[in-house]
Amino acid sequence: MKKLLPLLLSFLLPSILHAQGYDPAKVSKKAAALYSKGIETAESGRFREAISIMDEACKADRNFVDAYLSKAGLYGELKEYRASAENYEKAFGMDSVYSHDYKLPYAINLAGMGEFGKALDAVSVFLKDPSLNPSSLKAAEYRKNTFIFALEQQKKHGQDYHFAPVNLGDSINSAVSEYYPSLTLDGKTLVITRRVRNFNEDFYASNWNGKSWGKALPLQGEINTEQNEGAQNISQDGNWLIFTGCNFPDGMGECDLYISLKTRNGWSEPQNLGRSINTEFWESAPSLSPDKRDLYFASRRPGGFGGIDIYVSHRLPNGKWDIPENMGPVINTSGDESCPFIHADNHTLYFTSNGQPGYGGDDLFIVRKNDQGEWGKPENLGYPINTIENEGSLIIAADGRTAYYASDRADTRGGLDIYSFQMREDARPSRTLWVEGKVFDKKTKEGLPSAVELTDLSTGISVSKVQTDESGDYLITLAVGKDYAFSVNRKNYLFYSGNFDLSGQAPDSTYRMDIPLQRLEANANIVLNNIFFESGKFTLKQESFPELDRIVRLMNENPSLSIQIIGHTDNVGKPADNANLSNNRSKAVTEYLISKGIFAGRVSAKGFGATRPVADNTTEEGRARNRRTELQVISQ
Repeated sequence: MKKLLPLLLSFLLPSILHAQGYDPAKVSKKAAALYSKGIETAESGRFREAISIMDEACKADRNFVDAYLSKAGLYGELKEYRASAENYEKAFGMDSVYSHDYKLPYAINLAGMGEFGKALDAVSVFLKDPSLNPSSLKAAEYRKNTFIFALEQQKKHGQDYHFAPVNLGDSINSAVSEYYPSLTLDGKTLVITRRVRNFNEDFYASNWNGKSWGKALPLQGEINTEQNEGAQNISQDGNWLIFTGCNFPDGMGECDLYISLKTRNGWSEPQNLGRSINTEFWESAPSLSPDKRDLYFASRRPGGFGGIDIYVSHRLPNGKWDIPENMGPVINTSGDESCPFIHADNHTLYFTSNGQPGYGGDDLFIVRKNDQGEWGKPENLGYPINTIENEGSLIIAADGRTAYYASDRADTRGGLDIYSFQMREDARPSRTLWVEGKVFDKKTKEGLPSAVELTDLSTGISVSKVQTDESGDYLITLAVGKDYAFSVNRKNYLFYSGNFDLSGQAPDSTYRMDIPLQRLEANANIVLNNIFFESGKFTLKQESFPELDRIVRLMNENPSLSIQIIGHTDNVGKPADNANLSNNRSKAVTEYLISKGIFAGRVSAKGFGATRPVADNTTEEGRARNRRTELQVISQ
């Protein structure tokens, strides 16, 4: 527990005011002796014991104002705000003039209970004192502004939100501190930092069995050492762990970011993320985007907007991390910003700040990214998620509702424990669904490491790009309510493209899609699922351009490749009209490729009308499959 003894003792020692009424010199000797003993006990940090002694002092002299004031300060240090406020009120009732200096800590404890209106009244009374020194005046004005902010937030969000954190229990929490939770996309693996032997930090993991969390056990492999490992983030697929290592032998600064990979034998030996990420200063609090393309973290490096700023680095095609970008003055302030967490929707970021408007100390904020990749204005998560104390790291499960954080609430097993709660509805991220599958060679069925890219069909903007593992397996999280185009590229293979109506998929559900790739060889053929035409016409729709540009890229990467574009229709209408339409559509595709610099001799067009169906033309679903455009390799 944080000890603020200089501040605390200023609230314990007798006031210099000597008003008419209470006179500390007239306190009974027994009460005064007990009081002195209580002060000594408090100075040693034994606050509970000191409160008991102060109780005895109050029994010995029922008008002992200083004892009540001291009890109030002790309860405040223990975050027992109601008991603190009640003892302040008893002292005020005995002598309001003598106790006037304590209106400020009284106001702070009222705010600790969420009674911001009463807190504002109390601090306003305190500020009316013309004799306040500059330090007291500054502290009171600061608190007054936080109370006004809190009341404005109550008007904005209302007071209906029920905040009821639940301790995750003995399987995860212990007599020592657990903190910094991190969760896989499926919600089945929870990784935490545990402080062991009072000084060392190690990683532990617990697995969800469908009903409860299993016992948290140390991560296997080479990741836990005698050094301090902490502030970890497990990738959504559970295969990477990026964390903070302080004072490591190969460290570049005070604290660096490291990565460990999950293997058959446990977690690999950590590797420093290198000079593109780490500096001679302090780097910590990593958070990976769900596609593992972006790494958010906090750093004290110079050149920022405050002491600690949040940065983001993008992973390059070669797997290395680019030079980090400061997230700018909308998010970063002259204070400290830290503990970023990017949700599975890849659009919602949570972080802590003591520079943004808040309740005092470090508060939690939410900021959202639009479809153009621009971040909006951060919003304070409000009381009671934020309090007058310092808030720490927060994560939200893929369901967008369940939040996890560390706290030392009354039911803690010891120190900090991991808790969960339901996030307020307006502060939740977008609902997501998960797409998993395998990229493999169509002939050999062997898995192929590949890049899988998803594009929002409505905007044409790439929303996610992930690299499969060595076996070709991938996992992607997507916002619900949209349709997406899937494309896969691998050298010496035809690209894969497919569009999928995922707008009707239920949130938090899993969609399986395995992707076969064909080698670049004569007669290899793919359906261009993302080529679209106006109904009954051969005019290309704008949504087709990303797919057409993939063909251009394929042709440029393989200069000897020759292809034929083949058009097909369903059987609705006259056969001659269908043949003509399919031929014109295939020509429209080749004309686009030629307009982009592809030599005309490398592309040809042919239309077969409705003569080569791949599905039954008696259903709309079958007719839709028959209306298609294909790419066939002529020579390589």
